[in-house]
Amino acid sequence: MNWLTRNKLDDWILPLIGVVAVLVFWQIISGHTETKKVPDEFGDIVTKTVKTGISKDLPTPVETWKASKPYLVEPFAKRGELDQGILSFTKLSLILVTQGYLIALILGTPLGFFLGLSKKFTKAADPIIQVLRPVSPLAWFPLGLILFSSVKLVDGSGKTFFGTSDAAALFTIAICAMWPTVMNTAVGVRAVPQDYLNVAKVLKLSRSKTLWKVLVPATLPYMFTGFRLSLGIAWLVIVAVEMLTGRPGVGGFLWQEYNAGSYARIILCILTIGIIGLVLDRLMSMVERRFKTA
Repeated sequence: MNWLTRNKLDDWILPLIGVVAVLVFWQIISGHTETKKVPDEFGDIVTKTVKTGISKDLPTPVETWKASKPYLVEPFAKRGELDQGILSFTKLSLILVTQGYLIALILGTPLGFFLGLSKKFTKAADPIIQVLRPVSPLAWFPLGLILFSSVKLVDGSGKTFFGTSDAAALFTIAICAMWPTVMNTAVGVRAVPQDYLNVAKVLKLSRSKTLWKVLVPATLPYMFTGFRLSLGIAWLVIVAVEMLTGRPGVGGFLWQEYNAGSYARIILCILTIGIIGLVLDRLMSMVERRFKTA
């Protein structure tokens, strides 16, 4: 077996082994149904079905599949606003994430350049950034409701299609997701070799040309690192936002199933969130490689 074949086998077999190991561990710790004969309150022996195990309420992989099957077999079905296929819920979440993520990039990238170019601006803004950066989305969302309490956009029929909760959701996603872009862009700008800037001065490039011909290309690897981290955070925040707003989506579906006590479908939501997060990261990595080779 040559190196190439062995490498390809490793790429498939080792991840498969990891998945099987997790499934086996899941099966071991999940609850199992047992039939026992126990005395009732009158002393009579009755047959009773009980669940036992390390985590008796945790459904097994098979039980999870059976409960999740309707949402997977018909992934784009729409039986009601809060009763849709898993990919239909995912689509709704991705639309909101995309909007908030773009706002985060539009705000975070210029702010990162300002921080990287101006030491005085950095000294003024850094304390504020360090205070705001670790704040949870659970704290930002109520503030968003206050800030955008008067937002209300209606269509021709008078129906509201964008209201306070929508604006607060976008605000929460954007402000939580922008910080990796801000910090990495600033680091990238500071890392630009002084020789590049000296050449730009010798060639008498304008500020705009220096920005687009020198700073942006040199900073791009740092920027994309920030973009990838921001995208991951935006996808994480959507769960909290949908849980708080009750809007349809993966997060809203998770909260609905938690209230209903459907642990199997909660696991479906968790797996969906993780898989979509992985796919988004891989797509951003592909875009990054495309820009590097362009």
